Amino acid sequence: MRASVRLCRRIAYSQNHFFASVEIMRIGIDIRLIGKKQTGSEAVFFNLVKNLAGTDGKNQYLLFTDHNPEKDGDLKDEINKLNLRNNFKIVFINAPNRFWWNLWALPAYVRKNPVDVFHTQYIAPFWLPKNVKLVLTIHDISFIFFPQFIKKSDLFFLKTLIPRSLRMAAKIIAVSQFTKDEIERYYQIPTEKVAVIPNGVDFELFNKNIAQNKLGEIKKKYNLPEKFLLYIGTLQPRKNIPVLIEAMKSLNIPLIIAGNRKAHNFDQKIDEAIEKFDFAGKIIFPGWIDEEDKPALYKLADCFVFPSLYEGFGIPIVEAMAAGTPVVSSSSSCLPEIGGDGALFADPKKPEEFAQKIQQILLDENLRDSLIKKGVEVTKKYTWQKNAKKTLAIYESLTR
Repeated sequence: MRASVRLCRRIAYSQNHFFASVEIMRIGIDIRLIGKKQTGSEAVFFNLVKNLAGTDGKNQYLLFTDHNPEKDGDLKDEINKLNLRNNFKIVFINAPNRFWWNLWALPAYVRKNPVDVFHTQYIAPFWLPKNVKLVLTIHDISFIFFPQFIKKSDLFFLKTLIPRSLRMAAKIIAVSQFTKDEIERYYQIPTEKVAVIPNGVDFELFNKNIAQNKLGEIKKKYNLPEKFLLYIGTLQPRKNIPVLIEAMKSLNIPLIIAGNRKAHNFDQKIDEAIEKFDFAGKIIFPGWIDEEDKPALYKLADCFVFPSLYEGFGIPIVEAMAAGTPVVSSSSSCLPEIGGDGALFADPKKPEEFAQKIQQILLDENLRDSLIKKGVEVTKKYTWQKNAKKTLAIYESLTR
């Protein structure tokens, strides 16, 4: 009889210990940028959610958005691409503007529907319950060093609310060592509070072989010339595109600038530079590139060029290298850290240096082949699967 009791106690203890070890977390993730066509910041959270959905069938996820997927076609299309499991739920929280969403709407929802962890970027919601662990992703702090490129109203909120958000955060995710160093130095944040989790690339997608007829379709779709240089990204002043346009003076090849000319903070000096150098036929704007077309576009380019003044990671150079396209990048900020020996680097303030590096790639076949091989190897260490795995480990560390 006593043996039976001891056995039952052991079983009960084992069961309790098992359930404690597989405790389910409720994780809230801010997905408001998904479907907004905002390149890097959107890509990070899209791929984080997609890869969490592909690997984590245990924890419960609430994906918070300020747009109704049933009425927003772009958002609905992107959500469908995430291949969400049953433990992922889209939560639409309506609010008149993003300020009110952060100030009242989201905190009110979370108070009634608690989460263990809430993950957002840059600016934290107001008045989160104290038991909610805040994870904050910071892509870069370019607004500190280039305030002239930011609207005054946006700059006010960034400078006012980000320091508060950093203090609230249980953990801060920086997308590169460069960004971690910048956050710690400028905001005096303890180093143990900031984790480096690099962004990634869908290597299989960008590195795969693409049939010639498919490449021809993409060339026709975007009206591309036979040979060209390529830039993909936002067209903000920080991206330094006028310097790239000036570099074209000594290059006999067209430049494709892919991005949304109607997006927020378009750099008007781009058009001024085109007019100044009379490059109306040499610079081509195909507009926004559909995500599924990007691998082919990179492969069609003779060289990818990225003259940005300041980046936190630089996803486009990693995508280009994964696609087997040689890269000439700015030598500023994190870009040498990310590109390593898989790219050439030029001073972003010297158009003649950019032109020289591009010319080297166009004329030197051995250099070109070497860069392609090295670039592919560099990109293998940047995967969205690793990004999601490390992020989930942070969630778990905060709830133990």
